[in-house]
Amino acid sequence: MLIQYIEEAHKQGASYKKACEVVDITERTLQRWKKKGPEDKRKGADKRVHNKLSQDEREEIIDVCTSPRYRDLNPHQIVPLLLNENIYLASESSLYRILTEADLQHHRANSRVPKDQSKPPERKATASNHVWTWDITWLARNILGMFYYAYIVMDIYDRTIVGWAVHETESEAHAETLFMDLALKKGIRFRYLHSDNGRPMKGQTLANFLESLNVQSSFSRPRVSNDNPFIESGFRTLKYHPGYPKSFKSLEEAREWLAAFVNWYNTMHLHSSIGYVTPQQLRSGEAEGIFATRNAVMAQAKIAHPERWGSRKSKIWAAPETVTLNPVKKKA
Repeated sequence: MLIQYIEEAHKQGASYKKACEVVDITERTLQRWKKKGPEDKRKGADKRVHNKLSQDEREEIIDVCTSPRYRDLNPHQIVPLLLNENIYLASESSLYRILTEADLQHHRANSRVPKDQSKPPERKATASNHVWTWDITWLARNILGMFYYAYIVMDIYDRTIVGWAVHETESEAHAETLFMDLALKKGIRFRYLHSDNGRPMKGQTLANFLESLNVQSSFSRPRVSNDNPFIESGFRTLKYHPGYPKSFKSLEEAREWLAAFVNWYNTMHLHSSIGYVTPQQLRSGEAEGIFATRNAVMAQAKIAHPERWGSRKSKIWAAPETVTLNPVKKKA
């Protein structure tokens, strides 16, 4: 209507400049309105953000995230689980922002955030059974100062715990028995093995057995436990698991609990580093179908609401191409 009034005034002899001053706009604004439409970009003018979530959508996100099923999960876990059910509400960052604005996003764990550190030597895994890592962790007994010892072997590509044992002592013989069971009885072959440099890891009989399998071994630097990050991360998950009993009454109880934990870790734990699928799903190939479903749901969501993405590409869910242990820093 303003454009119409200004044009009528101009026909009656008024200049565009004077007509624009009367309605408090500039000539440049008038020219833009004629060319692109009368969008009001003046400071303080009412504007509609096309990709902004509505209040109903924000409330739905809060209701879902605070429901009994999802209230103990973070947005990076919630989004893929919803995608598995053909549901897309918003991106992980949007969920974080909405929960933060509603004062619902708080750190609940008793642990510290791990620090990224580079570790030599470099080992690369592009599939399962390329690189394994292992270590021994202490499980406290109900007698102060005494422990059981959990031997755990992990595949760094799919994060599966491929082998484990619990004993009353740290021993090269126990370690050799564990790897003989994996290689001979279960018939699993692997290329590289990384471990700390303790006595059970560097025993000669174990070294000879691994050499007979053409396995190349590597070890962490002395007094640098962070050279073995994948297994340390697994121990962290173990020790901070809600059901961890803190101490064990007997060797049998420790073995029973660790067996249940390994089953949960391999078949139920959604691992962030492998796309929020379980280690067993990635190892078996089932994850490929799960990722395809998520990507299809994301594509349909983008078609339904393209304004939310703008020029950004949709997140692509996929298995890791390469997992590197102790990456070597490139020179600038």
